[in-house]
Amino acid sequence: MNRARIVVLTVAICAGGVAAYLASGSDNSAPPPVAPVAQLPTVDVLVAKNDIGLGQTVKPEDVQWQTWPAATASATFIRRNERPEGATQVTGSIARAPFIQGEPIRDQKLVKPEGSGFMAAILPTGMRAISTEISPETGAGGFILPNDRVDVLLTRRLKNPDQANGAPDIVTSEIILSNIRVLAIDQAPKEKDGQNAVVGKTVTLELNPAQTATLSAARQSGTLSLALRSIVDIKMSEVTPDESAQKRDGISIIRYGIPSQTAKAR
Repeated sequence: MNRARIVVLTVAICAGGVAAYLASGSDNSAPPPVAPVAQLPTVDVLVAKNDIGLGQTVKPEDVQWQTWPAATASATFIRRNERPEGATQVTGSIARAPFIQGEPIRDQKLVKPEGSGFMAAILPTGMRAISTEISPETGAGGFILPNDRVDVLLTRRLKNPDQANGAPDIVTSEIILSNIRVLAIDQAPKEKDGQNAVVGKTVTLELNPAQTATLSAARQSGTLSLALRSIVDIKMSEVTPDESAQKRDGISIIRYGIPSQTAKAR
């Protein structure tokens, strides 16, 4: 064997030994242990599943339970371990302030239907709630329910210029407000136990500011009555105060219970 082959063989044997040593060393070196991750305590809280707008009624599909770090869960949050029926309890409430998706539900931002702030929560923007006295005779016999639509009539008794000759007083009646939503009868803002009539002493109506002034003035001028509208008329446009004023140019005169020709209002 020549000397060159012996050198090559020696180098190969040395390289193989070095490689074997390195391989055995890497096998013996175990990776450093991974530090255990601390598990933070959590709690399930009720959150908004969807955005809930101001004045919107909370539905079952609007809320859900979500895991929340216990350290950051406020005492005002609704927790499943404390109120397992929380989702059912908030259903039907009115949002007094908007909720964004994922925001925890809080009782302070909700109004129950029987709560004192319920009426303000259900009023649309720019509308007012105003009450006026009624009776079975002036309130459609008690067959008016919250959310029904009514016309408001004003009846006045005027002195007849010919009264000295024994002529009776002139009785006039006109519609001063049309297609008005009933918010409540007495303090009942919704139908109860499926009843089909509510007999009360006051009715609360939803009016805009101009209509509120019209109703307030009318209460001092005569007797107010409510005429219940058909449910198919709900989407009909309501009579504006200006239109009501124009209608006063022609008023039906009722003498002895019999309507006569339309006469000019004075």
